[in-house]
Amino acid sequence: MPIKRYLFSDLVEHLSKKEISLIVGPRQAGKTTLMTQLQDYLKGRGEGTLFLSLDFERDMPHFSSQQALLDRIGLEFGRRKGYVFIDEIQRKENAGLFLKGLYDMITPYKFIVSGSGSVELKEKVHESLAGRKRMFELSTVSLKEFANHKTRYKYEDRLEKYFQINKAEGLGLLVEYLNFGGYPRVVLEETLKEKLRTIDEIYRSYIEKDIAYLLRVERIDAFGNMLRLLAAQAGSLINLNELSSTLGISVQTVKNYLTYAEKTFIVSRLTPYFINIRTEISKSPIVYFNDLGLRNFSAGQFGRYAMFSDMGFLFQNLIYRLLQERTRYEGSTLHFWRTKDKAEVDFVINEGRGVIPVEVKCRELKSKTIERSLKGFINKYSPKEAWVVNLGLQGEEKIGDTMVRYMPFYELL
Repeated sequence: MPIKRYLFSDLVEHLSKKEISLIVGPRQAGKTTLMTQLQDYLKGRGEGTLFLSLDFERDMPHFSSQQALLDRIGLEFGRRKGYVFIDEIQRKENAGLFLKGLYDMITPYKFIVSGSGSVELKEKVHESLAGRKRMFELSTVSLKEFANHKTRYKYEDRLEKYFQINKAEGLGLLVEYLNFGGYPRVVLEETLKEKLRTIDEIYRSYIEKDIAYLLRVERIDAFGNMLRLLAAQAGSLINLNELSSTLGISVQTVKNYLTYAEKTFIVSRLTPYFINIRTEISKSPIVYFNDLGLRNFSAGQFGRYAMFSDMGFLFQNLIYRLLQERTRYEGSTLHFWRTKDKAEVDFVINEGRGVIPVEVKCRELKSKTIERSLKGFINKYSPKEAWVVNLGLQGEEKIGDTMVRYMPFYELL
């Protein structure tokens, strides 16, 4: 059974818009599969479609110029309306200007374009196509998509109830996801041996194609070692000088490599929340991985976690991803909070008009308990609410003017 991706419905809604639909995301997150499903949907409606890929040698000549591509499209549709799918656009030099020129020619064609993460795609394409595209980011399979696929979509409209009632089964799915992550090919493999082979291939493909070929990183050994170090200290403050010394590269090169890892959708940087810089922590960020399977593979721990007591940092990374998805289109920003006297709160959602501190506990709390750090944040900032995300406890209690909500992780799905 194919994995249902919830970005599909957003893309369908955008088909009627003239803007280019630009699908971006990490290599092998399922962009080509999603485009193929979208093409099948359009064919089912009797629409004309054309699928071209810069991965296919036979299609490469059509991208030698804008006119060459329009000649190929015209051969298919004439001047009739048609939907043109272009896959792996990051392989085209000056892709942003190439697409901008096509758009500005005012053709009857709707372009749906995809590309794996590269600095060119994230920066230059984004800049060149200002006002001419809508960007859709396809991450690896989310916990919600994973759980629905694993339960064969039986509880799709009541997934929260499923986790609440089928507790042991739901926690089993959580352990599987925390171990193997969400790359579609990894999810679909049945055995640990095949999952391991697949994630190894994905990792090698990323290093060889995105990092060595597209970004022309010469020290791919140092880049790989940096990912391993980041995986080992996920959720900890990044010390650039320490990374530089350990890797044997300059601080500037470390900064560049971190940027490459972020622009290629492998990691995300989380910045601190502070008002009083004298008492609160420096501006050093924290790095989280966008896929837990790749994080575990980088750390040499792929599929090796069995106890929740060993998964605290993985669970925290997962909650980061869930909060990121939740706040992406709300105009909120996500941060962490740490002070110089060691008080810390895992996440702070800054809604502009107020903040929500979020504490993460990778265990099923037996009673409502708030640790010193969260109390300190509540006393300092008096937020209207605070969240304690855990494996199962649900409830509320008031501390001063703040409502503290004890929230099982599945409420964030």
